Amino acid sequence: MTVVAGSLMGLAACGDEGDPASSASPSAPTSGSPSASASPSASKAAVPVSKNTDAVKVTGAFGKEPKVSVKAPFAVDKTQTRVLSEGNGPKLAEGTTVTVDYYGVNGRTGKKFDDSFSRGEPATFNLAQVVPGFSKGLTGQQQGSRVLIAMPGADGYDASGGSPQAGIEVGDTLLFVVDIVAAPLTGPEGEKVDPKAGLPTVTDKNGVPEVTMPKTEPPTALTVQPIIKGAGAKVTQADTITFNYRWYTWDGQLLEDSYKSGAQQYQLSGLLPGMAKGLVGQTVGSRVLLIVPPADGYPDGNATPKIEKNTTLVLVVDLLFAAPSQ
Repeated sequence: MTVVAGSLMGLAACGDEGDPASSASPSAPTSGSPSASASPSASKAAVPVSKNTDAVKVTGAFGKEPKVSVKAPFAVDKTQTRVLSEGNGPKLAEGTTVTVDYYGVNGRTGKKFDDSFSRGEPATFNLAQVVPGFSKGLTGQQQGSRVLIAMPGADGYDASGGSPQAGIEVGDTLLFVVDIVAAPLTGPEGEKVDPKAGLPTVTDKNGVPEVTMPKTEPPTALTVQPIIKGAGAKVTQADTITFNYRWYTWDGQLLEDSYKSGAQQYQLSGLLPGMAKGLVGQTVGSRVLLIVPPADGYPDGNATPKIEKNTTLVLVVDLLFAAPSQ
């Protein structure tokens, strides 16, 4: 995508990049292949493998710190998920961004090693940037759900040699109680808004916006027109957003379309100036029409896609998710 200052492909995606050696949160292990030490010690007693998570008892309501009890040592040989209470929000797709509260217990010791509840702030990360068991356990689950994930060491921290400071050894099964606080929408959700007269007309065809340009001169100032007003959080300049978009020139040429390739995720501050300015204060769930004058777009033109100097740009953006950039 090129509606950015520079290249969007160079921007880091939102994620929790904590070092698992010092914080055994769901962050992905540090890079590097497992060394010879990243295998269970021969002297370590084998733990019977459980076929299910029935022995793990969890009490407490969604949004509250859970109480977790398990007779240690406890182990599984593959990642398992048990839905403790089911939400009715959007389902998590593979590799999507999510905001969660979590409570982690080491199956070998039965003791907590980390949680977000006591910090009073949920964690936001991309499922492609966390340990495999966390991604496997959450993919397909719904926003508003509380789930229990049990993951073997191979899907946890074995690849980084465990996490000594958190008391996690290679081979330890990890248990996470996870509240799925927020997940990206699949499309705009909210109240329809009657746009001002004289603007491009936006219609919907099977969830994809189609734009018809008026045969008039374009506005000279940045124009922001919600088409659908979402009920979600307001976007701030410090956020990373997940969104779909269609991007046109004022004469109706379609430049780019993410509805075929999939939703995009970038820091708002790295987007095209008119796009960044226009989306601040808009709410998640909204579909927003932006008319971007050359000064807030490409005053000197652009090579790819081809944009002539002094071209007014038109974008339709579906805001699907927003969270503070990490």
